[in-house]
Amino acid sequence: MQNHFLFNVSFLFQTIRWSGVLAIACLLSSAAHGAEETDTLRILCYNIHYGQGTDGKYDVERLAKVIERTKPDLVALQEVDVGVKRSGRVHEAQRLAELTGMAVRFGPTQHYEGGLFGNAVLTRLPILDVKIQPLPYTESTPKLVTYPRGAIAVTVRGPGNKPLKFISTHFQHNVPEDRVAEAKAINKYFTASDNIPTILAGDMNAKPDSEPIKILLKRWTNAIDKDASPSAPSTKPRSRIDYIFYRTASQFEMVKSEVIAEPLASDHCPVFAILKLKQ
Repeated sequence: MQNHFLFNVSFLFQTIRWSGVLAIACLLSSAAHGAEETDTLRILCYNIHYGQGTDGKYDVERLAKVIERTKPDLVALQEVDVGVKRSGRVHEAQRLAELTGMAVRFGPTQHYEGGLFGNAVLTRLPILDVKIQPLPYTESTPKLVTYPRGAIAVTVRGPGNKPLKFISTHFQHNVPEDRVAEAKAINKYFTASDNIPTILAGDMNAKPDSEPIKILLKRWTNAIDKDASPSAPSTKPRSRIDYIFYRTASQFEMVKSEVIAEPLASDHCPVFAILKLKQ
């Protein structure tokens, strides 16, 4: 496996033009509504399939309604298009922020059809810091199509005005060795001894008993329902591959965890959890 980074710094901070609008690709914002003072956090993880539903239609408004139903404080999004031809050049991250009244940060992982593709975070909490972290992956070849991988970590002002870190990521879909390397990289980059409560959410493309999840569980706690309900494909879910994790275990209490039955808006079902942050 060739462990290449997604892109260098100059790539990451490139700007793109479409429809006469100049957008900064790596840092996008929207006015966020103030979150209520509470120690309970409502978390959503959602692979939005670049806005395309299982009916073949691109409908960001439909996705926003699914997100709003859970009244989340923090949302991890995967497969987000920004200015991409296939999805009508829509700035999906910014549009979802506008529709949900949340702030957004976008973490591109690759150029695609004249735009950018990657992960994003929506939040109702004040944003303090943003980090975009490339993850190792095997480069694509004519015989094996792969995609660059990364994670976006947003530090917000959480309950009690204390910092809270929230990460959105997406592991490789067709190279098992990449998923193992990506899990190890997540542990390396995001489990430093800074004692900041951290939530990790994403499409890991790995089942609960697989090696990548076992690696993550060395440093994280899985906020999963007792039945490990499947999350994909959304029409007839068979596999649990979308997750919410947290660390350290002593800093959180899991109140609720579920996979939301939503067969139309995306090819993945959203994963939802309520976590209580201990004071």
